[in-house]
Amino acid sequence: MRVFADIDEVVAAQGEHLGYTDWITVDQERITGFADATEDHQWIHVDGERAAAGPFGRTIAHGFLSLSLLAHFSQAIIRVERKPSMSINYGLDKVRFLQPVTVGSRLRDGVELTSVRKGPKGYLVSTRHTVEIEGQERPALVAESLGLWVP
Repeated sequence: MRVFADIDEVVAAQGEHLGYTDWITVDQERITGFADATEDHQWIHVDGERAAAGPFGRTIAHGFLSLSLLAHFSQAIIRVERKPSMSINYGLDKVRFLQPVTVGSRLRDGVELTSVRKGPKGYLVSTRHTVEIEGQERPALVAESLGLWVP
């Protein structure tokens, strides 16, 4: 985890790679829970028997499940001692799903602080996330995430 004293230190770190998170396992319980939460029960995600005969040989996580883990990964990679009063998910500029995440895979996130811009409502913090799959050359996804930090 990268620890900053305040927003000024974060601003000074623009362009730096902040490091990697710990690995987390994407098990069937997590995939099924996401399917239940989003009402997306496509067989490739929840039917192990049918998925075994499919293109990946087992179930795969929803792309949006992998993307939703950015919230967890962000909290695990950066901490600001003198925190903003509020941090808001401001959206995404670009997302690419590059490889499916099969059940039982372990993921981690490598995060780069791409920019910090001061605006009228606070600081717009842009980070590039590369979510890796353990043992795989290609990442699961690459995403540019935006957070609004309100002083």
